[in-house]
Order: sequence, then C-alpha cells, then structure tokens
Amino acid sequence: MGHVFVMDHPLIQHKVSMLRSKDTGSKEFRELVEEIAMLMCYEATRDLPLEEIEVETPVAKAKAKALAGKKLGIVPILRAGLGMVDGMLNLVPAAKVGHIGLYRDPETLEPVEYYCKLPYDAPERDIYVLDPMLATGGSASAAIQFIKDKGVQRIRFLCLIAAPEGIERLNKDHPDVDIYVAALDERLNDHGYIVPGLGDAGDRLFGTK
Repeated sequence: MGHVFVMDHPLIQHKVSMLRSKDTGSKEFRELVEEIAMLMCYEATRDLPLEEIEVETPVAKAKAKALAGKKLGIVPILRAGLGMVDGMLNLVPAAKVGHIGLYRDPETLEPVEYYCKLPYDAPERDIYVLDPMLATGGSASAAIQFIKDKGVQRIRFLCLIAAPEGIERLNKDHPDVDIYVAALDERLNDHGYIVPGLGDAGDRLFGTK
C-alpha cells in the first residue's frame, strides 16, 4: 500500500490557510501555490540517495555529499497542476518536465487522455505527478495509469488538498504510489467539491470562471 504523507510543517499549514481564503486573489493564490509546492518538494525529496564527493574549499579538500545521479521528472496534470511546477523547479532545476491532460467523456464519464508529453527518458526517472486537488481521485488515478503505460515505474503524487475518497481511490488503484498532501480535508460534497477545500484551483490560479 502506498504511504500517505500529510505535510504538517507550520509554514505549509500557514500558507494553505491563506490559500483557502475566498479573499485571496489570483496573483497571491499563484504565489502561494508555488511556495507550498516548493516546501512540499523539500519534504518529498528527503530520501534521495547521496554519494560522497571531494570538493576543494578555499582552505582545504573536503569530503562532501552530492545527489547520486538520481534523475527526476515533474508531470503536472493540466491545467491546475501547472501552478505547482515552478515551485518544484526552484529546488530541482535539473528536473525534466512533462505534461498530461485529461477530459471526462460526457457519455461514459471515463477520463480520456488528450495530451501526454513526457521526457524521452521518463522510464529512467522518478516522476512526481502534480495536481493541487485530489477529490474523487478519478483523474489522478487515470493520469498515473497513462504515465505507467509509458513505462514509468517510480511515481509519487503531490497535491495541496485531498479528500479521503481520493486518497482511498489512489491507494486502491495504485498501491505502489506514495501520496504527499499539504492538507487532508473532511469529505466531498454532492458536486464533487472538497469540503472545506478552496473552490476550483484552476479557476483561482488563472482567473477564469
């Protein structure tokens, strides 16, 4: 079963509270999403492997640590996931970025992939899938499956706010995927919105309605 990590760092909690407020406009909302994603990236990369290297300081040679050639990939789910990309890249600028877009078929209600462009060497990378909201889990689960179908084996999912239903669905469909969330909320309402949540993340990021 995939692990669920709820990030309880005070800075993350503080910024999520500001994010939730209906009085937070698009500009500030975008900045907060980026900042929270960066703080989450710091936590979600805690177990990256290190190797010992030697560097020369102005004073002497020193044994030091460096990342052990681990390749990372960042794949936002369009469109709201885009808001989290720059925060991740601030900490891991060498990561490659892919994109995946889904829509729900009005007849079958099943998610359909309309865009998927991954780094050419994605199967060799640890892939971090980004989406601010994990509601029913349907889109996230489908996106992860599409990415697995491209040969990727090591996947982590990062979201800002999750409903218990979404966590349960992802754990059931993808028990090998660890989930990182900034806040775990109460439930979904009848319209599939997370309660208390923060409304529609895409609309709030991009100023659309």
